[in-house]
Parts: sequence; C-alpha cells; structure tokens
Amino acid sequence: MSDAAFQAAMQDVAAAIEALLPELLPKPEGHTEALDGAMLYACLGGGKRLRPLLTVAGADLFGVRRGHSLRAAAAIEMLHCYSLAHDDLPCMDDDDLRRGRPTLHKAYDEATAVLAGDGLQAQAFAVLADPATHPDAAVRLELVAALAQAAGPRGMVGGQAIDLHAEALAEQSKFMTMAEISRLQALKTGALIGFAAEAGGILGRAEPAARQALRAYAGAIGLAFQIADDILDREGDAATLGKRVGKDEAAGKATFVGLLGLEGAKARAAELVREAQGHLGQLPGDTGVLHGLAAFVITRRS
Repeated sequence: MSDAAFQAAMQDVAAAIEALLPELLPKPEGHTEALDGAMLYACLGGGKRLRPLLTVAGADLFGVRRGHSLRAAAAIEMLHCYSLAHDDLPCMDDDDLRRGRPTLHKAYDEATAVLAGDGLQAQAFAVLADPATHPDAAVRLELVAALAQAAGPRGMVGGQAIDLHAEALAEQSKFMTMAEISRLQALKTGALIGFAAEAGGILGRAEPAARQALRAYAGAIGLAFQIADDILDREGDAATLGKRVGKDEAAGKATFVGLLGLEGAKARAAELVREAQGHLGQLPGDTGVLHGLAAFVITRRS
C-alpha cells in the first residue's frame, strides 16, 4: 500500500470516528451540561485515532460490517480519551496541553475532568454491550471482558501505577531496568493497543491462530509506538506534537532513549516494525493498512 493510500485510509476512519463519537455520547443538557460537554471535549478535536484504525482494519480482514467495527472502535477511543484526561491531571503527569489544546482539567476544572473520565470509561462498556455493536451477545460479552482486562489493574491502570512508582524511584536516583520499563509500557500503552487489534478478530469470530497473530502484531507496534514517543519527547517540538516535550527527561524518568541511546532506540523501533509486519503473513485478506500502520508508528511526527 502506498503512503498516500494509507493516509487516506487513516483519515477515512478518523473522520468516521469523529462523526460517530457525538452520536454515542450524552447530549449536553440540564445539570450535567458541563459533564457532558467535558466528555465531548475530551474525545473530539483531533488525535490520530490509531486504536480505532487498528480495530477497523483488523475487522475488515474478516468481513465485519463497518457499522459494527466503528462502534467498537469508538468505544475503545472513549476508553483511551478517559485515560488521557486522567493522565493529564496534576496528581498524575500534570500536563497543560493535549492535542494542541488546553487539557481537560484546564478547559474545565479538576473535578469535572475526573468525572468526565469516569463517564467515558462507563460509556465505552455501554457501547460495546449494545446489540447495535454486534448481534451476537457472546461476541459483545467477549469484547466487554477483554476491554476490562486491557484497561484494568493488569492492563492500562496497572501500567499507570507502575509509572508513578518509577517516578518515585527516580526521585531517589533509582531507575527501572529495560525489562521493567518494557513491562510498564506493555501495560500502560500496549494493553489497549493489543485489545484494539484483537477486537477486529473478536467481531469477525476469527480462528485462534488469526487472533494470536493480531495480538503479536499489536504487541510489537505497541512497544514501537512507545519508543517513538520517547524519541519524540527528545527530538520533537511542542507545536508539532501538541503537548509538552522533554518532561520525562526533566523528571529523571528511565526511558527507552535513556537506556538505549537515541540511535539504539531508533534501531529497536525499526526492528519491532519488521517483527510486527512479519506476523501479518498469518492473516487473511489485504493487510496493507496494517502494514502501513506499523511503519507509521515510528515515522509520525506527533
């Protein structure tokens, strides 16, 4: 797939998700108007929508209707946006800028940001459980269970807890090893990326081998994505990224760049992309979008 074709596919899914999210979220009204508006604010206004693209592209391989895969993808994006809203809070990463706009707690207030994140998390599961997402209740149940696992204490939330522990260690001039930081990122970033990829296989009732290939692909690009984030934190600029740069280094955190060096990190990310693309040979259909996505995670500038 050419780069232009991949960009078109990515933009197509991003536009569909941007249009669908307001339909699936509560309309601002009455005493919950600020909460409802904050949930919309957290979800809209940009973003690469990589996780939705993973879900839709994976589901396409198994002939899943776009109406179904887009709803599942929107639920995953709600969960992701909740995590960003909470991650930006003063008690977490304390960021003022996200996607080139004030973070949610700056645009509203801290309490509303917490509640909006809570609301987005709950709404994600409501969307997955809705028969409109898939006619088979067993498929919906598996989606709900798998997202709960990816988002919970042995997934994204667990990774965030380890990240806070890493900050406390850094304050004592103690740093995590490569194995420890890899586990941190496999949970904090990789678990939801892994679910986003496998969700397409769940929707399409794929065979176990195909679902395993999707998980392996996602595991490799999830780690490559985080390494690329570490590289951008060192080399990028806030105007392009839409968020503050250099914060991890300033906080003394152990990063892949710090552990491997800049060139070593770039080499490892490229190796992971090749590994991810190798898993695609085990999948049916045209995997061009997934090939392109693997390359994009380390060539992106934001």
